[in-house]
Amino acid sequence: MASGGRSTRLRSVLVALIVVALAVVSGVATGFMLTQSAPGAVPDRPVAASSTPAGIVESPTPAPEHRIRIVTRPRGADVEIAANGAETITGTAPMSVEVPEGRLDVTLTHPDRGVLHRQVTVTRDRRFRWWLDPEGQLHHKVAQFKTGPAPKQVAFSPDRRELWVSLLGGPGVEVYRPRTGERLAEIDLGAHGAVEVIFSSDGRTAYASQMESSSVFEIDTATHEVQRQLSTGGAWTKVIALSPDEDRLYASNWSSNDVSEIDLATGDVLRLLPTVATPRGLYVTPDGDALYVAGFAAGQLERIDLRDGTSDILRSTGGAMRHLVGDGEVLYADDMGADAVFVHDLARDRVRRFTRTDEKPNTIDLGADGRVLYVSNRGANNPQSYYLPGPEWGSVLAFDTATGEPLDAMVGGNQTTGLDVSDDGRFLAISDFLDDRVQVFEIPPYDELAAGDGGRFGAHRQDLAK
Repeated sequence: MASGGRSTRLRSVLVALIVVALAVVSGVATGFMLTQSAPGAVPDRPVAASSTPAGIVESPTPAPEHRIRIVTRPRGADVEIAANGAETITGTAPMSVEVPEGRLDVTLTHPDRGVLHRQVTVTRDRRFRWWLDPEGQLHHKVAQFKTGPAPKQVAFSPDRRELWVSLLGGPGVEVYRPRTGERLAEIDLGAHGAVEVIFSSDGRTAYASQMESSSVFEIDTATHEVQRQLSTGGAWTKVIALSPDEDRLYASNWSSNDVSEIDLATGDVLRLLPTVATPRGLYVTPDGDALYVAGFAAGQLERIDLRDGTSDILRSTGGAMRHLVGDGEVLYADDMGADAVFVHDLARDRVRRFTRTDEKPNTIDLGADGRVLYVSNRGANNPQSYYLPGPEWGSVLAFDTATGEPLDAMVGGNQTTGLDVSDDGRFLAISDFLDDRVQVFEIPPYDELAAGDGGRFGAHRQDLAK
């Protein structure tokens, strides 16, 4: 009996174990585990079982990848791409490669150029084109693109989203995206092209001057459509400037030796102010009381009292004053004949030479904070005609306005003429007049320029001769 009882109990235990095992197997198969309950307690609800076997760590889902293409100018740069948690990718541009989504650190190296570091974020397939700057140059080129014939001047819209290019040899004005060179609009001003473009402070209106018709076109910047054509009453109109309240427009007339004062409410010419011979550059003081004029024929800087029309000559170099730019305290004037920039202290009423430039300085502009003066230089003329490419490339120079010391230099193309700094001080655009081309550069912070030991100024001269 004792033996039989033990056998019975053993069979019962085995059956119970088999039942439990079957329950466990059944729970795993159905994706659930049953938890043990105390006697008399309500059983726990089923708990989802882990799909990962015990002792094995699950790997994170890899980041999606995207294909990028890298092109450099000049070609042949060594490329190194680093991404967090991914193996470094190397190659030679131009190249196409799959990269993980997210931020990438890209380093470009070329034996004839400086090293370029860029940080980019990739969330889709993308194409990158990077310019590699000459060794030592502090301004980084970000775009270069072709335009219509003879781009005389360039002007950023106040919001920096557009770059307007006046074409002396084209139908008028072209509008581009400054970072990509995508042409957004062509504004037809007839058969005579345009010389200069300026904007109202709110960016809603642009004004473009035209020499042959001696007029100024008023343009809606939202639609790129001409609203009015304003006659200047002079001859061969060139540079234009707005009064501080923007009620009046001033236009220099190269051949009639005067400046038009136009009422923008009516479009009427209020006065023709006599000037020195071949007036070009203009600057209106912030109080609206005085107008400064650059005389090209004899290198004269003239001041006109707008209250009564009287004038006096502040400086005569015998050269060719061309362009004026000021900040309310000082006025800068470049002289194509003297290869120099002069500065006029408005409070002290004193003019002095500020700095020497390269051959044939053209357009000047100030950085947004007034600490840097930019000068475009056309280069030496062709002996036969200045309408033909000369023996030198053009250039752009950057000077410290506090000291007159050079901060950087960039070699341009054939007759670098137009120049403009965006209102936020981040970008510089220039035009190469005989190449039908525009270039755009990033402007580094002033502290970086000041600590840059002159950038490429000392080395750029050896690259000017063709």
